[in-house]
Amino acid sequence: MGAAMLAVQKGYDVFVSDGGPLKEPYRQDLQRLGIPFEEGGHTSTRVLDADEIMKSPGIPEKNELVRQIRAKGIPVISEIELAYRYKGDSKVIGITGSNGKSTTTAMIYHIFRHGGLDAALVGNIGYSFARQVAEDPREWYVAEISSFQLDDIVTFRPDVAVLTNITEDHLDRYDYQFENYIRSKFRIVMNQTEKDDFIYCEDDPVIKKYISQFPHQSNPLPFTMQQEPNKGAFIKNGQMTVNTGNEKLQMSIYDFALKGIHNQYNTMAAGIASATVGIRKEKIREAIQSFEALEHRMEYVLTVRGVQFINDSKATNVNSTWYALESMDKPTILILGGVDKGNDYSLIRELVKEKVKAIVCMGVDNRKIHEAFQNDVSLMVNTASAEEAVKAAFHFATKGDVVLLSPACASFDLFKNYEDRGRQFKEAVRDL
Repeated sequence: MGAAMLAVQKGYDVFVSDGGPLKEPYRQDLQRLGIPFEEGGHTSTRVLDADEIMKSPGIPEKNELVRQIRAKGIPVISEIELAYRYKGDSKVIGITGSNGKSTTTAMIYHIFRHGGLDAALVGNIGYSFARQVAEDPREWYVAEISSFQLDDIVTFRPDVAVLTNITEDHLDRYDYQFENYIRSKFRIVMNQTEKDDFIYCEDDPVIKKYISQFPHQSNPLPFTMQQEPNKGAFIKNGQMTVNTGNEKLQMSIYDFALKGIHNQYNTMAAGIASATVGIRKEKIREAIQSFEALEHRMEYVLTVRGVQFINDSKATNVNSTWYALESMDKPTILILGGVDKGNDYSLIRELVKEKVKAIVCMGVDNRKIHEAFQNDVSLMVNTASAEEAVKAAFHFATKGDVVLLSPACASFDLFKNYEDRGRQFKEAVRDL
């Protein structure tokens, strides 16, 4: 919708084709703007008549119509590419990674706003980048970008690129080849020049291994807990140091609003990004102290009869769940399951053994979870809704325990999306 609006505004002849039904607000917007559209299927002759196609990032390459588009040689771009084309003199901070990107993006946006910059939160989180450019252009765009969005960029070039980490995710979209997914993530720096900055996690084994294979022109700014680089950020003895050459920022990790090691990494990345654009260190420090966690990401819900409930519905891969379990310091009942994207559960096996007393499966097909943990967890049960899962977890819990929804899977078997899953979980907890 955002791409259609921007394209019409810029004088393109636009046609929107959706394989599914359109939501009413979108239908009304299209009618108001006089944009022709179809829903519930694609008229391939009409689609294949295009000079350029903006493909939704959710549509895979193996889709039959996409194959026909590729065979015909029609250029395919992503929505962020179209938005970038018309951003004018505005600057872009682009954040990608397998985990932590939403938190890091939201934190950078929070610091930018606190520092007085005219910024918008766009991309995979917040608002359509193209729609923002069309309706309410800003001087700064803080954009969360998925690998799917990066797959169809051509000229897109962030002034500051942030790569939080790379772990196995979405392998079903990358022919089950981890290297294809890694290549996709590194596309964020492919158009950068020596005027741009590249912020990345030096402690991430995949980034460390592959960084030399993807040459980039930009200024490297690593963040780490294992060494003390001259430029970038590091944490040592509970103190974060950020140095981008402008001025040095130091801050105690005990003053961070977000707790947990993974959030210390996210905070370092956000701190560097904010320092590179010249926000004063006092403002950065204040914003890091006042930042609030995102909904559906390690979000405290309620304590019911001494049992704490945490909503981490945004954990749609195993690595996210690893971070969630790593920060647990009480006996945990773990709610897992959904659409498996080629998950390797052995990654969390040690943490499950150490911290999890029961697993509540919430999905249509839970066989793989049972096979992975049957020797480690004696209490395992299948449920088919958020309400059932919450009741089962509460039944297994005793005072002092934590019930953690951190599914490690996509949500599309039982829910509209991870937000819907998180909201239904919270509702079920409040109904206990």
